[in-house]
Amino acid sequence: MKDLLLKNTSRNRAKAIPICLVSPETLDTLLSSLDESAANWVRNNGFAAGRSELLLMPGAKGGVAKVLYGTGAENQSRTPDPFTPGELVSRLPAGDYIFDPAPEGSVAAALGWMLHAYRFTRYKTQTIPAARLVAPEGVSVEDMKIIADGVFLTRDLVNVPAEDMGPPELEAAVRTLAKAHGAKVAVTKGEQLLKKNFPLIHTVGRASDREPRLIDMTWGPAKAPKVTLVGKGVCFDTGGLNLKPGGSMSIMKKDMGGAANVIGLASMIMAAGLKLRLRVLIPAVDNNVSANAFRPGDVFPSRDGMTVEIGNTDAEGRLVLADALALADTEKPALLVDMATLTGAARVALGPDLPPFYTNDETLAAAIATHGDKTNDPLWRMPLWPRYD
Repeated sequence: MKDLLLKNTSRNRAKAIPICLVSPETLDTLLSSLDESAANWVRNNGFAAGRSELLLMPGAKGGVAKVLYGTGAENQSRTPDPFTPGELVSRLPAGDYIFDPAPEGSVAAALGWMLHAYRFTRYKTQTIPAARLVAPEGVSVEDMKIIADGVFLTRDLVNVPAEDMGPPELEAAVRTLAKAHGAKVAVTKGEQLLKKNFPLIHTVGRASDREPRLIDMTWGPAKAPKVTLVGKGVCFDTGGLNLKPGGSMSIMKKDMGGAANVIGLASMIMAAGLKLRLRVLIPAVDNNVSANAFRPGDVFPSRDGMTVEIGNTDAEGRLVLADALALADTEKPALLVDMATLTGAARVALGPDLPPFYTNDETLAAAIATHGDKTNDPLWRMPLWPRYD
């Protein structure tokens, strides 16, 4: 992972194999710049610069001398995805490469290169060496590594099966991260949740033999602007007594994806040394079936004093988040971000690649939209219409 992106030095540039991004509109210009044998190689291989089309140009000694990568036809109605060239990391033979010339979205291409290289290897003994990229001019290797490390951490946490990623292991992951950056961690678990007024977290997690807990990590100067991240940490969701169908339950190791994302984001924030006071709150539970599982029709208190009637035990995420958010609110942070795998309806509405978000803060919504577009990582605002109340 750490060597996927190389610094842009004269030595690294000199030994790197050039990658040329080609569109059908620029193909003739490319052919005219090649010698006759190379141009014939391109023509005889039928390379037409279609989207994601790849052609390796041979060198005199049989190695790869140049890589041609098709970007597809230039289309005014379709904005090219600047992350796409990163897929070459898993399509090229091991070696060092450089974009020549650098693509317009150099940062996205470099980050895409790193992210496309991700492999979940915890249960595997064999790894495949990945191709390495010389960072385009102006791209910080350190910044790209901070982002990729956070993303890889998130993906690893989600991919580990629930047997090996329960509330104790999620706590251990936070403690490991905290130790690396000098953060502090406090954990309230088991019956202590009731004594310290986190009744809904206890209710959802009480049927598991792995104690429910609230993980609370803090980092940064106390007087700095406060940013609080809250992540849903349901390590496995059976649906409780309103049991999920088998097909739906099979992927419920990912129901702690909100927690994994805030852990990955916290990793980026701390590694970058941002000037803020960070707090991370994760209610970590299993939603299991047992003799003491909570039931439809039960009524429970919440941390903020409102009582909650249970209609369906598969709506557990909003319960554990309610207690965590009530705690987060007491500090009145400048920014409070809550992440959760909360409802499949959002995926039905927007598909798997466009995450939804909700806020009643117009300034924040505009900032999220602006920066999402700027970084080619958009989110879509969902309505909080007053009549929904």
